[in-house]
Amino acid sequence: MALSGLQIQKLLPKTNCKECGSSTCMAFAMKLAAKKATLSECPYASEEAKRVLGAAGEPPVKGVRIGKGGAESPLGEETVFYRHEKTFVNKPVLAVNLDDGSDMGIARKIRDYKLVRVGEELTVGAIAVTQKSGADAFAEFCGKVFNETKLPLILRAKDTEAMDKASAAVAGSGSVISGVTAENAGEARKFAERDGHVLAVTAPDADGIYALTSELKAGGFDDLLIEFRTHSLAEAFQTNSVARKAALKQNVKPMGYASLKFIDTGNDTDDAVAAVTEIDKFGGVIVLPRFDPALLVTLMALRQNIYTDPQKPIQVEPKLYAIGEPDRKSPVFVTTNFSLTYFLVSGEIENSGISAWLVIPECEGMSVLTSWAAGKFSGATIAKFIKEIDLESQVDTREIVIPGYVAQISGELEENLPGFRALVGPGEASDIEGFIKNVLGNRK
Repeated sequence: MALSGLQIQKLLPKTNCKECGSSTCMAFAMKLAAKKATLSECPYASEEAKRVLGAAGEPPVKGVRIGKGGAESPLGEETVFYRHEKTFVNKPVLAVNLDDGSDMGIARKIRDYKLVRVGEELTVGAIAVTQKSGADAFAEFCGKVFNETKLPLILRAKDTEAMDKASAAVAGSGSVISGVTAENAGEARKFAERDGHVLAVTAPDADGIYALTSELKAGGFDDLLIEFRTHSLAEAFQTNSVARKAALKQNVKPMGYASLKFIDTGNDTDDAVAAVTEIDKFGGVIVLPRFDPALLVTLMALRQNIYTDPQKPIQVEPKLYAIGEPDRKSPVFVTTNFSLTYFLVSGEIENSGISAWLVIPECEGMSVLTSWAAGKFSGATIAKFIKEIDLESQVDTREIVIPGYVAQISGELEENLPGFRALVGPGEASDIEGFIKNVLGNRK
């Protein structure tokens, strides 16, 4: 039975030492109750507390990390079934498969791939290497890929000999040994403990996985992923959902691990749909069959949209931004500090070929219409912010372009900002370039 924060607090040392990162023992107890912390973070926990709270304090989905240093990715630690209940914690890792013997140039392209979206740099998190040759050649290729990319590998070996040699070749990389079954789990565990890797366990059905994770955990090894053997999109959707619900709602510990999924349907469209389903429904590590930048853009954008905190929109700092190299006569635009809005608007201004000033007032990260409806983006609030940043002394122009969706605030803005004229711009960011050319013309 789950313990409340008050029940947990009675078992803590009550010193309020703050060494756990929380301000008080009560605050730490509330984190334990919400499964947002583990008892190991308390340096003074008693043996009784460890006995009572050890299991109760663990997140329902076990946290694990793959990779080392700058290439490290956390997985698991989820506490909710639906994003809107609170937030999802650790985003899925997108990986790309390479068969051993592949051109190393592809590995370098995977390493160097970067997508910058709303100010965040998105990259491929791991490389899977599938064995096609002998054990020695497989291990040698794995070593080359890691040395070239420094990304964690997902080792997909044919047998324990290849598994052993490949694991040793990338020792200390925090990689994943996949395809661990009841038959080879004992050997695989030795390799993982020796070389510092994570095990991805698999079985023909959920009962087999339950038994295998239980056995490994009882034996003291708990850095695990689950590799479900599903054979259709519907089965994958259902299996992922059932496992997550079992971990979160019924506290079934043996199913409380992040997953690993190799995708290769033989059809590009079906591959994309399968990957989208994994991102939408609780995938952990998602291995794509080949390096496809177009597919990665789609998946990374989707993942970013889902794995942000719905209660804390991504936002940029409220201030006056220079787009290009504006001077005192450059036009002035205004929009909200929601990151996506900012980057869309600033990008379209750049694409138009002009330099401009972009006023970004505090709107708590809301979009234009949302912040207007909430009273955060009005003529009065914009005017107040413009006065605070002393825009009048920094520019000679006295026109401010406002978003077309809130044309109704133009009068209020002019009333609260004497001497300035509100110019109603387009509603959509994509129309800004045309607006600049057709309305602003050659104004400086």
